[in-house]
Amino acid sequence: MPEPSRSAALAIRPAPKPIDGASSSQDEKRQKHSRASYSEPSPLTSRNNSLTFRPAKRSMPNPNKTIAVINASGRQAASLIRVATAVGYHVRAQLRNLEGVVATEVSTNPNVTVLEGELYTKERRAESANVDVTQNGPISGVGVNHALISELFRGAQLAFINTTFYGDEIKIGEALADAAKKAGIQHYVYSSMPDHHAYNKDWPSLPLWASKHKVEEYVREIGLPATFVYTGIYNNNFTSLPYPLFCTELQPDGSWIWQAPFHPDVKLPWLDAEHDVGPAILQIFKDGVSKWGNGKRIALAYEMLTPREACEVFSRGVGRPVRYVHGPIEIKVKIPEGYRIQLEALEELFSLGKDDPKKQPPYFGDQELEDSCPKVALELWEGPRGLEEYAREVFPLEEQANGLTWMLEDDSESVAAGEPQNGGAATPAGEEAESDDEDDEGLVMRGLKRDEEEWLA
Repeated sequence: MPEPSRSAALAIRPAPKPIDGASSSQDEKRQKHSRASYSEPSPLTSRNNSLTFRPAKRSMPNPNKTIAVINASGRQAASLIRVATAVGYHVRAQLRNLEGVVATEVSTNPNVTVLEGELYTKERRAESANVDVTQNGPISGVGVNHALISELFRGAQLAFINTTFYGDEIKIGEALADAAKKAGIQHYVYSSMPDHHAYNKDWPSLPLWASKHKVEEYVREIGLPATFVYTGIYNNNFTSLPYPLFCTELQPDGSWIWQAPFHPDVKLPWLDAEHDVGPAILQIFKDGVSKWGNGKRIALAYEMLTPREACEVFSRGVGRPVRYVHGPIEIKVKIPEGYRIQLEALEELFSLGKDDPKKQPPYFGDQELEDSCPKVALELWEGPRGLEEYAREVFPLEEQANGLTWMLEDDSESVAAGEPQNGGAATPAGEEAESDDEDDEGLVMRGLKRDEEEWLA
């Protein structure tokens, strides 16, 4: 983005001239200042006048609590870490590795103790007798890193757990819950999602969400003092890169098209994960299990917008036309097989209603939970960043950080000419990206801002 003009700098205000007859000596000034001390009352003004009275400083209470967090470079966890450490909480954070700006931010935070490593183990040789492997689990040869998980909860009183598809999510989720209970965690907040098939037998399960649902059921079963949060669609999911489902495809005239299987006139829940998850989770911890415990579910979403409305709001923020197309999910780059299955199930689920909006299943599965948006979320945090604000202030920065150049004035002619705007950061349609690590099936975004982006985290 162009630098602001230096001519816009604030004018320098001249020093006030002394009143005629007043002494300008430095000694006199010091004496006048000492006599007008903030701590002394003035006969001419009220002691409560903010200009003349400064109350004694109060020491800020230290929460003296430690929060255990996993997948700390994900948007949800990183958001909590920022706000929690800012007010004095300590965090024990598991990171898969220290690569990328978010991981660097977390690992250099003085109030964070980092535990680097995977939550899963992987058998690489048949003779690896000491490796903890789930031979008969859903993922052959993949087990649970119990040593790291036990260390995670050492000295912690609170936990925010958002499991992902790395490793066997159900086994890892169960092991985390067991370790939390053994460690005596006082409040366990789990980021869950629904299994739609559990609400209606005619609805298909979304595999990555169903895994979270199973973990939630296990947490309830073992009696942890828990709260379950369900996050809406991330504002941050939108990208001009050709990733499926939330790709805003840049058109030759500079506008965008968002194509997805959601009915154009059905409300969906929206959330700015980076900005708003942290303050909401922190308030849940502050309110405690007396208010949010006993397995309560909370829908974290601050806007209910139809896809058409979302495009209108996004368009106002970014200053370009954005058009919604109700259609199938297009996959133009290599993605993990598990994510491909998730997208196929999502397309099936949200195509059930076809042209009848009343037949589209609720995003959160439970209509009551859906109807609680955004009222309950606003009880936790009243300063959310809406989709329009995100599109205006953050989206261009994230796009540029990922190698895109459409937001630069110098590229306006190339946009109009229909030249590619991927800045070399994305794989062209029809080609598969090469993986730098065949064992890592996460979506990878390459750019100036981050080397690794864990979607759905």
